[in-house]
Amino acid sequence: MPRPSTDGPVEKQALTTTSGARKPRSDGPPVNALAADLTRQLGPRKVLHQLSERLNYRYDAIQFGVTPLAVVLPESTADVVASVKAARAAGVPVVGRGAGSGLSGGSAPMQEALVIAFTRMTALQVFPERREAVAQPGVITLKVTEAARPHGLIYPPDPASFRTSTIGGNLAENAGGPMCLKYGVTGDYVTALEFVDAAGDVHRVTRDAYDLAGLLIGSEGTLGLITEATLRLIPPAKFTRTLMAHFAEVGQAAEAVSAAIAAGAVPAKLEFMDRACTNAIEDYLHLGLPRDAEAVILVDTDGNDLDTVTGELALVEQACAAAGGVTRLARDPAEADALWQARRSISPALGRIRPQRMNEDIVVPRSALPDVVREIRALGDASGFHLVQFGHIGDGNLHPNIMFDPRTESPQAVHDLAHRIALVALRHGGVLSGEHGIGTMKRDFMTDALDPATLDALRDVKRALDPTGTLNPGKILPDPQTPEAPHAHP
Repeated sequence: MPRPSTDGPVEKQALTTTSGARKPRSDGPPVNALAADLTRQLGPRKVLHQLSERLNYRYDAIQFGVTPLAVVLPESTADVVASVKAARAAGVPVVGRGAGSGLSGGSAPMQEALVIAFTRMTALQVFPERREAVAQPGVITLKVTEAARPHGLIYPPDPASFRTSTIGGNLAENAGGPMCLKYGVTGDYVTALEFVDAAGDVHRVTRDAYDLAGLLIGSEGTLGLITEATLRLIPPAKFTRTLMAHFAEVGQAAEAVSAAIAAGAVPAKLEFMDRACTNAIEDYLHLGLPRDAEAVILVDTDGNDLDTVTGELALVEQACAAAGGVTRLARDPAEADALWQARRSISPALGRIRPQRMNEDIVVPRSALPDVVREIRALGDASGFHLVQFGHIGDGNLHPNIMFDPRTESPQAVHDLAHRIALVALRHGGVLSGEHGIGTMKRDFMTDALDPATLDALRDVKRALDPTGTLNPGKILPDPQTPEAPHAHP
């Protein structure tokens, strides 16, 4: 459920101002034994222990959790090791955190815990001779490409939050982005990882043998804390062309996407926005998007041969026209940039509609896209909630967003609608998440997605790497001892 009121007891802070008003204290001794121990080991600059400081680390972009007992801001792997060992000795769980931009509750503590926030671990080196970068988890995603570009290289994974999200958070969720259709997601660019396990031991793993690195990617910090990643870089394409198409009905856009890819097109980017989405962007930025269209798709084709690039775009244009779409080619890079600015501005634009939203992240086969987007639209219309759809439609990854105001609308009803949307994806052969993770938001839905034997196998993996359940408890896997609450099926 989005942003539940799960915070633990609030500690009393003895503070007054000259006017007599009480306020949180910003200094003073640590408030508990764990914070005191960490402060002794790491120094006061690396440990946040006052309530006013810790409150900022109890939530991500969608979920409130429990206020942590302490927050560590490590600057090295050694700091992480010391923190994990101190928490283990105190019997306190550990929750890793990047920029806090996650959309499934993955970094929101579900019980009193130690939060290890990696925002100070920002070392980044580029090795152009081997087309790799080595990054600590606090490196901002965009910084990798900025550092690689002078060497004629780029780092393709580009989540919408790439200006604020961190490599560590991207690894935890196996983040994608508009370029994922052709170029893949975060895990496709990892060649090696360093991580700290639940006992505080350091390991370096590559992508061979049992591919433990691959297991850690997307595990949301439940199997280990990643402290360094070796990332593959590639040269950028020489040519790019951009197209926008709009449609009178949402399913037509999905039909065009399926037809274009069936015809052999593999665009670098292929994104979808419904009418509610484009109108929110227009209200926000006034970019000239078609307000009357029920759906818009944005397409980039790229490559090193201009004829191939334009030919591929022509396949997309033909598929859009056959599905009833109206197409427009970007005349120059500035116009193309304006179109992609619209796509990257969805989140702030939606924030103007309602104060909160639940962001779904389903993936379905492309052949099922027309039926899925129509069924989700019908669910939204019947629910009474303001629902918008957008996403990386080229690889079947959709982001239905349920907009709501918790002061006047029921969070439980929001959760129930999200569950119905998840069931639509599963019924059409899809999965619960493409890039946002399971976290707490979709933890209950895992019993719909996986059979009991498979869930038990995943629990065995968790126990093997985290036998005491120290790392980010309460995420991804439903507790087998806790009966699941009944859900309303559509």
